[in-house]
Amino acid sequence: MKKIFILIATGLLLIGCGNKRGELVGVKQKKWFPEKPFGMTLVEGGAYIMGKADDDMAQLQNAQAKTVTVRSFYMDETEITNSEYRQFVYWVRDSIALQMLADKVEELNEEVGTDGIGAYAFADADTSDISVFQRYMKETYYDDNENTYANRPLNWDEDIEWGTEDYVDLAYVEVMDELYLPPEVWYNGEMKLDVNKLKYRYRWFDAEQAAFDRKKDPNLRGRSNYIYEEDNLEIYPDTTVWIKDFNYSYNEPMHNDYFSHPAYQDYPVVGVSWDQAVAFCVWRTSYKNSYQKASNKPLVNYFRLPTEAEWEYAARGGIPSGIYPWGSPYLLNDRGCFLANFKPLRGDYSSDQAMYTVEAKSYLANDYNLYNMAGNVAEWTGSSYDPGAYEYVSSLNPNLSLSNEKRKVVRGGSWKDVAYFLRVSSRDYEYKDTSRSYIGFRTVQDYLGSEKVKIK
Repeated sequence: MKKIFILIATGLLLIGCGNKRGELVGVKQKKWFPEKPFGMTLVEGGAYIMGKADDDMAQLQNAQAKTVTVRSFYMDETEITNSEYRQFVYWVRDSIALQMLADKVEELNEEVGTDGIGAYAFADADTSDISVFQRYMKETYYDDNENTYANRPLNWDEDIEWGTEDYVDLAYVEVMDELYLPPEVWYNGEMKLDVNKLKYRYRWFDAEQAAFDRKKDPNLRGRSNYIYEEDNLEIYPDTTVWIKDFNYSYNEPMHNDYFSHPAYQDYPVVGVSWDQAVAFCVWRTSYKNSYQKASNKPLVNYFRLPTEAEWEYAARGGIPSGIYPWGSPYLLNDRGCFLANFKPLRGDYSSDQAMYTVEAKSYLANDYNLYNMAGNVAEWTGSSYDPGAYEYVSSLNPNLSLSNEKRKVVRGGSWKDVAYFLRVSSRDYEYKDTSRSYIGFRTVQDYLGSEKVKIK
């Protein structure tokens, strides 16, 4: 009788909680409407033959033909530009400045919210103006931390004054002075930011390795062993690549102006390593989700580098056997103009109307509305390089991701490459900590909407 009573009571409790007459109705969440990310295009998933569709001219035997299937994803229409990457650089710069200013307020025990440096205090400094949760986190985790100021929320509502004539007080001057190079290394009378101090910190979880280890040992528990932290990554592009990549060549104007001058703001960013490209993806995700949280909207999934298979599928533009993104085996259109930015003929850089890079939205897009999938700058992918990878990777969303492999796949060819590297099936690689004047990147995001179903 006691068991029966418990069951009845439980049933009444569930009904009382609004369980719709005891029916299985599921847990209702907010309706998800897929939103196309700004500047991206949807590449609908499908199957294709990845690898060489023609003769392996270079006899590399590293791209054997194989039928694979990839899921739908969004991809940037263009390579990430100088302007877009500068947004990342400026955010890191501002966050470091806000952290240093807030630290100074704590050090001087300044009154919070004053007209001076006190306006830049941590967002939780005034405990009367924070939520119960924020107060709990501050008292439980932040105040007892070895670094008292670690992880405390910054005051992004206060604009940073970068003009020296607008500095608010001497304490502010002292903090800002730490961000710049000393006067003895200035030239042309210009204050120079110490870009080596622009470092980005983030955490990431290696779900793939955790799953592999769990497969070997089903009793394995805990995720702490698979959470890694990158806390010392310099994110400013290496502008010296324009000089280092070309011995005995005059490229100083590109070194001086390419990343910083507004004339090049719509050109693809270069001098960015694979590690820096990954950091950009992490920041872009965090930046977007901070808006989603503030707007009480569902979080978006991660921005990331495309896998090698995704990149080739997108580059083909729906043309199964195309050699180049535009489909035909020719490099010229019917008017005799080159269809991409590369090194044609016998090394005549200017015959395609461009000596270096061109604006990211140049030449014609392929049938997926993606620009410069061949030429301009080669592009990092998220895949590790192995000449024989095609022989053993999965045929469903294939990807080789090895944490101990420093070589990363680079695709698409660049402004300084011959036509062979512009082919959609051509593979190349570079070491992940290396930056070049001819390698950039674009990002992708998984598509979470419903798949298109065709009824025959």
